[in-house]
Amino acid sequence: MVLKLYNSMAQQKEIFTSKVPGKVGMYVCGVTAYDLSHLGHARAAVTFDVLYRYMEHLGYEVTYVRNFTDVDDKIIHRANELGEEPLSLSDRYCKEYRVDMAALQCLSPTHQPRVSHHMKQIEDMITQIIDNGYAYVVDKDVGKDVFFAVDKSQNYGKLSGQKLEHNRAGERVAIDSRKRNPADFALWKAAKKGEPSWDSPWGLGRPGWHIECSAMSAEYLTSKFDIHGGGIDLIFPHHENEIAQSCAACKESNVSYWMHNGHVTNKNEKMSKSLGNFFTIRQTLQDCEVALSSFREGDLKVARITPAAQVCINNLRSEFQTRMSDDLNTSHILTGASFQDALKFINNCSKMLKKEQPEQQQLSMFQSLVELEEEIKSVLHILGLMPPGTYSEVLEQLKAKALKRAGLVEEDVLCLIEERVTARKNKDYARSDELRADLSAKGIALMDDGKDTIWRPCVPVKQEEEAPSIEKEQKVAAAAGEEHKA
Repeated sequence: MVLKLYNSMAQQKEIFTSKVPGKVGMYVCGVTAYDLSHLGHARAAVTFDVLYRYMEHLGYEVTYVRNFTDVDDKIIHRANELGEEPLSLSDRYCKEYRVDMAALQCLSPTHQPRVSHHMKQIEDMITQIIDNGYAYVVDKDVGKDVFFAVDKSQNYGKLSGQKLEHNRAGERVAIDSRKRNPADFALWKAAKKGEPSWDSPWGLGRPGWHIECSAMSAEYLTSKFDIHGGGIDLIFPHHENEIAQSCAACKESNVSYWMHNGHVTNKNEKMSKSLGNFFTIRQTLQDCEVALSSFREGDLKVARITPAAQVCINNLRSEFQTRMSDDLNTSHILTGASFQDALKFINNCSKMLKKEQPEQQQLSMFQSLVELEEEIKSVLHILGLMPPGTYSEVLEQLKAKALKRAGLVEEDVLCLIEERVTARKNKDYARSDELRADLSAKGIALMDDGKDTIWRPCVPVKQEEEAPSIEKEQKVAAAAGEEHKA
């Protein structure tokens, strides 16, 4: 199955073909390390982590490079505010970023270079750009600046959609009489007092942020590679002397080529749905593990999976590959029909496995559960949704998040469950309804499992949407009473 990705430069989906068969070079513009990470950083990291994982799943040998910008105006400004050395500050935030991304289950890139470690490569590339006529040197009181000449590049502005004639002096770009074109940007900045600087052919200074990705991508991937990502844009392929301007554009562009979840206007609602859905998945896998545990202890005979299980696996695999190959369309994979059918099959099969049945039928059901569980885990792994720890540990973590969101502790929930049980025994169905609805509104769902009542995270809902009618409670209780008399 061919893989199609949205190419932000071409503004359309294109069939992905790597420059070297079986290998992929991917460079992603990383963070400017002047503060702690935010959701935008997380979204970009998760996006390209899934692309990285899926490329490897397809059999590619991927070299994934994501840089750190540790030399920048924002870093210098923040360091001055805090009375800290700029490189020390950026080093601290680089470390914090790596911890945060690891917590999101993002795999470490193959290389994570820093600007401050690649000054020689940056100087060499600027020299090459000057020699090729794409940049020029201007004098400054404290040294020399080097500017990229945007009118020399035919493709400048294509990614961001900006036209050179729009960059009129004094409007979109600050006036600088030394520039040949108001849109020209600095590849090298002469040193200012108190700023970190490095020696160069143009005197002491530091690089402009447009050039860093060009130099580091060429160092680790050569000047021609497959994918360049910035923020959440994806561009391929790149060509020499066009990389610098495209790095600048991709950081400014707001075009998104992929979102891990479908669009939900209310962010809290989206987070709540994700928590509830993920809990259901992990609970199903834990139930499956419990059902399989007793059978895994002894020697098992070889058995074929059931036809129904094979259909379930085939459908799940087919839908997953179809969606992922269409621009990594992950938005409905976990809520799609094939994935939900797989979860239902596991639930039903786990219950059946506990019942007495012919040996061969039981072995076939066991093998069906094993293979379907592995298929689901494979999907979750590629999506970066297989956190470390046992299923039960993850479930407890998710329940803890739900309790924190609700402003409760588990003892509070258990007391309310007991109060609801008492209310039902006393046929006070109005109070029973009220207790259940109040918890549902806070994202706590009560589920009656035989004689027991358990709770789990859910999407906080309005009481009128969640609470069952008193009449329904009375009918259920009456039916239970008639059955008991019989």
